[in-house]
Amino acid sequence: MVQKYQSPVRVYKYPFELVMAAYEKRFPTCPEIPVFLGSEILHESRSDDGAIHIIERSCKLNVDAPRLLKKIAGVEYVFFIQKNTVNWKERTLRIEAHNETFANRVVVLETCSYSVHPENEEWTCFEQSASLDIKSFFGFESTVEKIAMKQYTSNIKRGKEVIEHYLKELISQGITFIPRWTPPPVCGQKDERTPAGGHDADDVPLESGAPGTTKEQTGSSCPPAEAVSPDADKLDADYIERYLGQLTPMQESCLIRLRQWLQETHKGKIPKDEHILRFLRARDFNIDKAREMLCQSLSWRKQYQVDYILQSWRPPALLDEYYTGGWHYQDKDGRPLYILRLGQMDTKGLVKALGEESLLRHVLSINEEGQKRCEENTNTFGRPITSWTCLVDLEGLNMRHLWRPGVKALLRIIEVVEDNYPETLGRLLIVRAPRVFPVLWTLVSPFINENTRQKFLIYSGNNYQGPGGLVDYVDKDVIPDFLGGDCMCTVPEGGLVPKSLYQTEEEPENSDHIRLWTETIYHSASVLRGAPHEIVVEILEGESVITWDFDILKGDVVFSLFHSKRAPETNHKEATLPSTSAAGDNVQLIDKTWVLGVDYSRMESPLVCREGESIQGSHVTRWPGFYILQWKMHGPLPCSSTSLPRVDDVLASLQVSSHKCKLIYYYEVLASKDFSRSSSNSSLQSFKPVPCCSTCVKRVRNSRLLQLG
Repeated sequence: MVQKYQSPVRVYKYPFELVMAAYEKRFPTCPEIPVFLGSEILHESRSDDGAIHIIERSCKLNVDAPRLLKKIAGVEYVFFIQKNTVNWKERTLRIEAHNETFANRVVVLETCSYSVHPENEEWTCFEQSASLDIKSFFGFESTVEKIAMKQYTSNIKRGKEVIEHYLKELISQGITFIPRWTPPPVCGQKDERTPAGGHDADDVPLESGAPGTTKEQTGSSCPPAEAVSPDADKLDADYIERYLGQLTPMQESCLIRLRQWLQETHKGKIPKDEHILRFLRARDFNIDKAREMLCQSLSWRKQYQVDYILQSWRPPALLDEYYTGGWHYQDKDGRPLYILRLGQMDTKGLVKALGEESLLRHVLSINEEGQKRCEENTNTFGRPITSWTCLVDLEGLNMRHLWRPGVKALLRIIEVVEDNYPETLGRLLIVRAPRVFPVLWTLVSPFINENTRQKFLIYSGNNYQGPGGLVDYVDKDVIPDFLGGDCMCTVPEGGLVPKSLYQTEEEPENSDHIRLWTETIYHSASVLRGAPHEIVVEILEGESVITWDFDILKGDVVFSLFHSKRAPETNHKEATLPSTSAAGDNVQLIDKTWVLGVDYSRMESPLVCREGESIQGSHVTRWPGFYILQWKMHGPLPCSSTSLPRVDDVLASLQVSSHKCKLIYYYEVLASKDFSRSSSNSSLQSFKPVPCCSTCVKRVRNSRLLQLG
């Protein structure tokens, strides 16, 4: 398996030329990097005007590995080839390195770059990426991989410290300004500004007393600046530390790589960085598992319009009076504090009066509000706050709370929250737990993630009072009055819901919103091998616009649009494959006897859609008739009888789990005269038909994506 690393953008608040002078001090040896024993120049060249300077070195490293492993490998040191290309005109340095030792067994590739900050030309940006591929190593492949990754990550941040060290050394020597490169003078013309040629640590004019230049004008004395990313699509290391917290180099790399993947597959709005980070933490920074979990959550949010819940959800008066929960200042760590008097809540009455749907929607609105409060507290306290604290008072908990339908609703809510709001709970303080609590805990705990369970602190009786209790986590002046504190708490006291407010069994839940568990404007479909999913749209007038919006939840599919004058007959797949239980949402319309180009024609070129992508597009119809939208499983192209299938095709076919793909989709037909007016405020805001083409298909994230981006 190839291990990859991608650094955030690290910013030096010094000009490029000064940073280069500091960088060159690392050669030929660098006592500040013990693993680096020395280097030797193999090749050096310059362009005619001196703007480009290329140096190729052999670098000798002392890898920190067990003595036995070195003896088995038969080497004491490791050699790398490093090629540095500095462009003084463009003010960039590109570093390319690869291992020379064991090159046939281990492949290490590294690329680094220094460049001018796009928003401040007196600052310098640094980026780094690397890959490690261990093909074979005497049976010690896993050990070598761990050693290599540990050695590499330990030296990543050390590299910046070394540059900072040499920058300070230059400044202490009075070197605070280095002129920029200028073209050499034309023959016969005298240039009094700078000597011709490139800049190097030895040949560049390092001036300490340049006119008008003092230490106050250099990067060493720059005032503190707000952490901003040097590129809207890239993350700055200072920004990560300020808003996301301390991450290890590999954790930073996972965040950046997952974020890049989302930018490529969900162009437009993507979740906020702290939201992406929560999913990575929930899956121990396993990027593949985090990506799968995050994509499912994004599709869930889109399918059930969760992004609008804070604007659209207004709790019924019954909830305001009988739901015993609410926000209450923050804990000692600055986390928003939510108080829930569960023992005083009539869960049975709330479920019977409002139904599970309203309770779930209310809980989701609490989680959305919690994320919003975390952002506010991050700005208020000047440090990353990405989770909240929940204080649960169980006084009054009894067997009534173990009512089976109520427990069932609670478990379903926990499941939804665990899947879509991971790592948002920083701490759960449970106080005044009665004897019946272990019974409820036995029922609920299996559905709670292990990482979440470790954040629970449970106090029985009055153990929460005094040292080791609430005062360790919540300021005394914030502890609610009903727990012995001095702070008045506005959380409702609850009580029994009058039975006269209960819904009858025939009475549906009173909600004008889309129901999270039963209804959605999106349809779901399965695509089987050899059995595409198809829908038909009848167009009665020629000038209409068919719009579509779909997400690929599992597998890769090919999307096509066809037109036919004949009305197709619906063929549900379960009729032909009764053994496939999940095929009930698969419909086929194009008859096997139909001939492409005769019975029906293709309106759009096939579009390959990868797992996790969100696709939106439109088609302006030319003729009346029946338009068929088709999703077909993507597979390798058929090969000729004289050629063998490609390895990539074989692997792709093997990776299709259970020979089934899943998607959700929504489509709509608009009159062409209404399309241009509605496109600006339509739910499909990305539709912008290209003048030279009748369709516009884009891999973009729906604008209704969560308010996280």
